[in-house]
Amino acid sequence: MAEARRCYDPGGDAVEVIVADNASTDATPQIAAAGGCRVIRVERRLIAAARNGGGAAARGEIVAFVDADSVLHPETFRAIDETMASERVVASATGVVPDRSSAGIRLTWAIGRMATRVLNIDAGVVFCRRADWQAVGGYRETLRWAEDVRLLLDLKALGRRTGRCFRRTRGVETVTSTRKFDSHGDWHYLVLMVRAPFLWLFLRARLDRQLERYFYQPRR
Repeated sequence: MAEARRCYDPGGDAVEVIVADNASTDATPQIAAAGGCRVIRVERRLIAAARNGGGAAARGEIVAFVDADSVLHPETFRAIDETMASERVVASATGVVPDRSSAGIRLTWAIGRMATRVLNIDAGVVFCRRADWQAVGGYRETLRWAEDVRLLLDLKALGRRTGRCFRRTRGVETVTSTRKFDSHGDWHYLVLMVRAPFLWLFLRARLDRQLERYFYQPRR
């Protein structure tokens, strides 16, 4: 993040960085504050609430969201400017690559990439105009997971009504942590994808418990 800010604006004032501290129990607030970030405390333990808390505190015309365990491409903010210069774009994303590779991770990413192409969405740094983010109500806090997918689908629906579209921002992919693979194994996500439809149909409560542990445990 710091390098991307310096590349865009050496003075560092043009990009406002907000860290949504979602009731963490570690040193997240202190580390973020020491790095020059605004820290917003969000007590409700919910990913969508954390994203909304950060977005609501932002003051810029463009809002961008990214997970804390990500590394931004140095040209990210310049690319955001170029993408949002078009009035035909309602939202965009940089795309994402893992910080390490293995057979399991490569296959997982390939399947995920196909899914994003079918839905015409993406991940990484997700951004849009603040007014549009507000118009769709931000991230849906009725969802415990997949709130990021839902936001982009909501923004695309807004775009269809207003003659705009989702457009990928290329060449500045965000590097994301593979810590979930480190914890659960390099093939775990493929196993989850195979089991999830069956659990959703016949053992919904069990699936909900598994996803709750996956996204919200251990608490940090």
